[in-house]
Amino acid sequence: MARQDDTSDDRTPGAFGPPSRRRVLRLAGGGLALVALTAGTVGCDEDAVDVEEPGSAGGDEPKGGGEGSGDGGGAGEKGRAPEPLWTKPTSAETYGDNDELVAAGGVVIASGSPLAALDAATGGQKWSLPGGAVPGAPLLLSEDTLYLASSEYDGSVIGYAPASGKETWRSRLGKEYRQPRPIAVDEEQVYVIAEILEEDGSSRTNVIAALNSTTGRVAWKEQRDVGTEQNGIHAAVRGRHLVYTDFKKNLTVRDTASGGQVWTHKTTKTNYGFFTVHQDLVIVPQGNVLQAFNLADGKEKWSLEASDGALFREPAVLEDVLYVADSARTMWAVDPRTGKQLWKSEALADAGLQVPRQYVKAGDTLYGATDLDKKGGIIAMDARTGAVRWTFNDKTGDYHAWLVATDGKRVFALHGKKLHALPV
Repeated sequence: MARQDDTSDDRTPGAFGPPSRRRVLRLAGGGLALVALTAGTVGCDEDAVDVEEPGSAGGDEPKGGGEGSGDGGGAGEKGRAPEPLWTKPTSAETYGDNDELVAAGGVVIASGSPLAALDAATGGQKWSLPGGAVPGAPLLLSEDTLYLASSEYDGSVIGYAPASGKETWRSRLGKEYRQPRPIAVDEEQVYVIAEILEEDGSSRTNVIAALNSTTGRVAWKEQRDVGTEQNGIHAAVRGRHLVYTDFKKNLTVRDTASGGQVWTHKTTKTNYGFFTVHQDLVIVPQGNVLQAFNLADGKEKWSLEASDGALFREPAVLEDVLYVADSARTMWAVDPRTGKQLWKSEALADAGLQVPRQYVKAGDTLYGATDLDKKGGIIAMDARTGAVRWTFNDKTGDYHAWLVATDGKRVFALHGKKLHALPV
């Protein structure tokens, strides 16, 4: 068998430090047979929510968000964040990964137990699943189906209609595999990672497989090398290429038709697996360099270097623009096809704000969600210049990272067990 995913770990000086406790828990959680989580409840919450002016960051005086501050993005008067349309408590059990909050079919869903879907317009509960979401498994959303690992730990992967919560699809790899978790989906297949069981019930290897999204049948499966991990997986699909990373700092591309490995690169500074794809390119932050590789052959297409030794953080391509911040709190907008800089903004640093690690876009406003609470939250920026328009923070002091999603009409901000709907 051809060599698959490299298993060595070669931390490079200057790379990001170890992942935070909450992220380790979130990623490791899916690899263990966990006890059932205590079921939460979904109801009304009348707690007041504080909002901040740009740069206030938990009480400091505003430091100015730059040109355009306070315009658009649902902002209130004088650049203040808008009042939430609604705020609800949730049963959320999140660890800060970007796939734990989704909006589709008129509902917004946060990973938790029970798994509750709230009406996007009102915050009222539309449906719930008592078993909830499996820790470590994403809320994987296709155009019309929400895919979840079975909370019964019976080896199933299940599809639900987001609007109603009704089961629409189910598949199972087989009894010789344990804890399959969906990692990516396209128009024809659902891609999963699962442990391969030994005779004594242990597992030392894992498999990557494709399930037909119509019939549920196994299209292909490929065993990965001993020592590779099923935790820390980030994945995406573009055409004939399935792209994924893991904790072992491999960037791997497989053929979606056969499962065969097309190429793999050892990435020494990948910010623990985060990347983005655009057309025929995969774009990966590696320390102070942002690199784009051709999906077909792994050859470098372009690279971009940060200034003053700053390290690039998590990237996102939204409406054909690549957005990424660096550790010096500089915000970049880049043409993802060429690597050409469109604009660069120091507004985050000027306002004393944290660096976003997740992005969504609605209209001409870019919304970023940060880690932790005091100097972060949801940051609304002008997508054309990077100017900070406003920041939103519920000031709860909760240690969880912020998560953000949008349905185009509202922006949903999850922090701990509180979910806020903000106007765009």
